[in-house]
Parts: sequence; C-alpha cells; structure tokens
Amino acid sequence: MNSRSNNLLANIDWVSILLYLLLVFIGWLNIYAAVYDENHSSIFDISQKYGKQLVWIGAAFVLAFLVLLTDSKFFTTFSMVIYGIMIFLLIAVLFLGTETKGARSWFEIGDFRIQPAEFAKFATNLAIAYVMSRHNFKVMRFSSLLTIGLILALPAGLIILQNDTGSALVYSSFILVLFREGLHGSILLLCFVAAAIFVMALLYSPFTVLLVIIGGSLIAFYYYRHDIRELFQIILFIGCGFGLFALIKWIFNLSISDYYMLLIVYVITSITAIYPIYKRKMKNMIPLLLISWLCVGAAPSVNYVFDHLQSHQQDRINELLGIKVDPKGTGYNVTQSKIAIGSGGLLGKGFLQGTQTKLNFVPEQSTDFIFCTVGEEWGFMGSMIVVALLTAFILRIIKLAERQRSSFSRIYGYGVASILFFHVAVNIGMTIGMVPVIGIPLPFFSYGGSSLWSFTILIFIFLRLDANRLQVFR
Repeated sequence: MNSRSNNLLANIDWVSILLYLLLVFIGWLNIYAAVYDENHSSIFDISQKYGKQLVWIGAAFVLAFLVLLTDSKFFTTFSMVIYGIMIFLLIAVLFLGTETKGARSWFEIGDFRIQPAEFAKFATNLAIAYVMSRHNFKVMRFSSLLTIGLILALPAGLIILQNDTGSALVYSSFILVLFREGLHGSILLLCFVAAAIFVMALLYSPFTVLLVIIGGSLIAFYYYRHDIRELFQIILFIGCGFGLFALIKWIFNLSISDYYMLLIVYVITSITAIYPIYKRKMKNMIPLLLISWLCVGAAPSVNYVFDHLQSHQQDRINELLGIKVDPKGTGYNVTQSKIAIGSGGLLGKGFLQGTQTKLNFVPEQSTDFIFCTVGEEWGFMGSMIVVALLTAFILRIIKLAERQRSSFSRIYGYGVASILFFHVAVNIGMTIGMVPVIGIPLPFFSYGGSSLWSFTILIFIFLRLDANRLQVFR
C-alpha cells in the first residue's frame, strides 16, 4: 500500500492540481463577492451561497481524493457501466425530478439537490474513450462515426427533453476529440460552415445565402486545383445558365424566383462536374462537392429549425444578431453584464466594491453570469488573469493527454479539455454578448455543487489515469 501511495504521489501531475486549487479558490472568492451581505459576513454561514459553496468545495476535495485512490483500471473496465447508470438517471429525472426555471433536471431530497446532466459529461467521456480505443475502431468508418453519434445523442437528447438545451450543446465539443483522432478536416470545416450558414440564413435572403455558398465553393475549388482557366469556365457556365433562365422567365412571364433559377443552374453545374472528377481522379474534390451540396440543401431549412426553437431561445439569438433589440427584456441580462464588466475599467473597483453586484442589477450573477463580477471588481487585468489561468489549465490537460501511452487515456484527456474549453468559451462569450445566453456554468467559478463535483470527477479521473501512464502500454 505504501509503495502504491508513493508511486501515486510521485507520478501525479501537481501542476494541474495546483491550478485546480487556485481556480476553485478564486471562484469561491467571486461567489462570496457576488452575494456578499454585511449581515451575513461569516464565510462559514451555510445559509448563504458562499457558505454552501465552501461545503461543496470540501466535498469536492473528498471526491478528488477518492478518485485518486481508485485503481485506474476501474475506469477503463467499467466505462460503459458508468455510462449506463448515468443514462438511467437522466431518464429517471424526467419522471421523478423537480422542475426549476422550466427545466426538469434536478433530483431533490430535502434541501439537497443534484443534477444528473452535469455528471453525464464525464460518464459520456468515459464511454467515448472506451469505444474509440478499441482496436477495430476507425474514425473515418461510417459505422464507427454512427456509434459515436449514438453515444453522444442519447444523453444530449434526454437532456433536451429536460428542457436544458445549453447542457445538451456541450456534447458538440466532442468533435474536437474526433478531429484529434483522425477525423477528416472537411467534416470539421462543415460544422463551422453550417454555423455560418445558420447565421446568414437568419440575416439575409435565400438568394444572397446561395450566392455566398457558390462563391465559397468556387474559392475552395481554386484553392485545391490552382487552375484559373477551369475556375473561369465554371463561373462562365453558371453566369450564362442564369442569364438563359432569366431570359426564358422574361419571355414567358414565369413566376419562378431568382433563387430557384440560380439553384437549378448550380445543381446542373455540379452534376456535370461529377464525371470529370472521376475521370481525372480528383478525389480531393469529392468532399468539397458533398459539403457544397449539404450547404445548399441545409440553407432553406434554417428558418424551419429556427421557428421550432423555444420562444426565449429565438429571442436570445435575435438579440445577439441585432435582428431584435430589447435591452429591457430579452437582452437585459447581457446588457447589465456588459455594463458591469465595462465599469471595472483597467484594474477594477476592488474586492467587494462592485456596485452593479451590490445592487443586484445582473440576474444569475453567482451562477451563469459570475464572470461579470470578475470584470467589475478585478477589471480588465484581473479578467485576463482568470482567462489566462483557465487557458493554462486546458493547455496543461492537452499536454498531459499527448504524453499518454494508452489511447483510452489520451482520448479521455482530450475529452476533458474539449468540455472545459466549451464551457469557458461559451460562458464568457455570453457574458460579453458574443454568443447567445444558453445557461451553462463557468468551471470552478459558478455557484453550484453538481457543477463543481462533476468537473472535479472529470478532471481527477484523468489525473489518475495520467499517474498510471508508465504502467500502461496499450
């Protein structure tokens, strides 16, 4: 036992543990500042949020210690069992859970509440690592991608049924893990293009969006082929085809729109390009052609998808894109958050001196909008220090993941980094008005036991795997 303990102490990454402790401590200070009450100034007052958070921090340390004492083979062996248990809890909470702010995602026993959706992240990460580390897994094989898609879709779908879309979106971060393990860059590009098309389709007409898609496809074609003559031939073909359709429309007084005329011409052009692609063995053109067709097909469906979002989600997206300006309604949280952050200036107003915080201008300031407390009291410099510490922690996780001998540990480590990155980027982004408000916590800073415990388990499982890296060769 002593030999095992000595090996653990020697091999564990103390830099990561130090960063974790530092972030948890700074996070607790900001929760204390966000809800500080002169009548309840004791840090041990568990009637206040900062007192409760201190209790949860203590429990998180116990969880971290227990995870480190657990044999690393337990996590590799029982990954799918842990995943199955979490799926069962996600189903159970739909029927037995307590509804809070429109979301039925909490188990409540007396004053104690726990949110299974938070813990499902590390369980899903374990399942992904288990499946992807199997010898017969090939990331570009359709059956493999389908398996990963089902593993991610099951918890994400159950969380959406709980009316917690923000937590479900976290599972999209696993595409970074797939990319690290060999997913073709065109698929990652497709995800970014899909997001861009979604935004453009809400802001501009279908004809304009189609023009942008065609223009982007032509630029990508030239990038791969470097043949200016072929590029001009395609442009000429599309231009003449559209002109011919316009002439026919004018002569026969047809009611067909410019969008459909351009769409027909582009589809014909693309189909006629299939034979030359195969004849000249230009296999790198096939992904480009597929992406282009997917974009053309997806653009008209954006409004349909948008119309089926919940009204508050539509309002937040419209507010972000400037389609709808409602600073006293939908945009109130973000407006007050930006005022609070901006009022901090370069060095901030000082600890416990934030006026926006004291007067409760920012709703959810101790949870989703905790970063505005950092901005107001610590200023630009303090905010940059916090961002730097979070970034350093994520980069440290990536560095540890790269040194793993076990593919399971490497994949799990990248999953940890991806989840943390998504939470940090989206949470800070929504407090400064860069992304829609979707209600996910800032790791180690946002008030709440479930969030802190889940991040602690997520991270310390990886640190335990890393400590055992020298004994693993698979």
